[in-house]
Amino acid sequence: MPSKTGAISYEATRLADYTTDDSIERGGVDLPFALLALLLLLIGVIMVLSASFARAYYDVSGETGGNATYYFVRQALFALCGVGVMFVCSRFPMGFYHSISGMIMIVSLALLALVPIIGVEANGAKRWIDLGVTTFQPSELTKIAVVMFFAVLICKYKDKMDRPRYGILPFGIVLGIIVLLLMLERHMSGIIIILAIGMVMLFLGGLPLKWFIGGGGLAGGLLAFGYAVFPYVRQRFTSWLDPFADMSGDGYQIVQSLYSIGSGGLLGLGLGNSRQKYLYLPEEHNDFIFSIVCEELGFIGAMLILALFALLFIRGYWLAMHARDRYSCLVGAGLTTHLAMQVLLNVAVCTNTIPCTGISLPFFSYGGTALLMQMAEIGIILSISRDIPEKG
Repeated sequence: MPSKTGAISYEATRLADYTTDDSIERGGVDLPFALLALLLLLIGVIMVLSASFARAYYDVSGETGGNATYYFVRQALFALCGVGVMFVCSRFPMGFYHSISGMIMIVSLALLALVPIIGVEANGAKRWIDLGVTTFQPSELTKIAVVMFFAVLICKYKDKMDRPRYGILPFGIVLGIIVLLLMLERHMSGIIIILAIGMVMLFLGGLPLKWFIGGGGLAGGLLAFGYAVFPYVRQRFTSWLDPFADMSGDGYQIVQSLYSIGSGGLLGLGLGNSRQKYLYLPEEHNDFIFSIVCEELGFIGAMLILALFALLFIRGYWLAMHARDRYSCLVGAGLTTHLAMQVLLNVAVCTNTIPCTGISLPFFSYGGTALLMQMAEIGIILSISRDIPEKG
């Protein structure tokens, strides 16, 4: 209970929408969560070196110029920058994030709208903005923006979430705009992840179950529409159902991924000893790096890495549950769910559990934008942890 001196106790502040008094002394970051994230980042950078050097070496006339450590050096630099981003984000109080959530959403929508106009194309899709020294993928920022902005709306309409005008309409408008912009990019994986994040946030906000049933039907309808209208969606479903029917065409990538996972066996071929990375498996250092992990470290090594991810997510949810205000709780749970979702979907794609689509593995897949945004998410969760009086 609040003391007679006006100090706000932990139990009282937990019920507030968000903390307005940023002068309250903050504690240190949660070390278990930070160390787990840094350990996964370190393993991920090592795996990028192992998975990428063959392709980088053979790409003499391309981006790498035959430099075998090209991808590794860039990923290591982004990792170092990411640690700095994590530290900086952990220093800002959650009241600051609450105040800029709307601005982040507006900026992310503006960048998404610019992609079809000034974006650069790769692998048949236009999803990136060229910054000169690197490229930036706005959809990565949008994932964070959805979590933070939806948390603001949920706090604002917390007693009205059962009314369509408040619990459905504003969230649906935002998601609808994002989906339309991502469709212009042919970014199916981004659509799936952002819609899922939106649904998770609404569930955490207390939206009645009947709306999720209706949303599931709508999602199924959109999927059927995509299957009927977009040939690349049909191709991915066909290759998912029977990748071995067209091993040199649409099924090639997933077949090579399954070969990688199967050849690793129980203990793996050893770090650096993958055979599939020698230009057999496409995107071996990016979306399909988990397949190389399985091949080199085996079933046991892959399970240990997934166990580290599981510990990170469990700790993230624990921190969210013990946050000192509702906004921090929603943001912590939403960001943790996003990272967990990407791990689950990436592993599912690599094992052909779901149709093949471009979903990166957090902290492992090569890519500066995604890595920096993921480390920013870790930093925001660590900021939440600094407001927890006693960490168990």
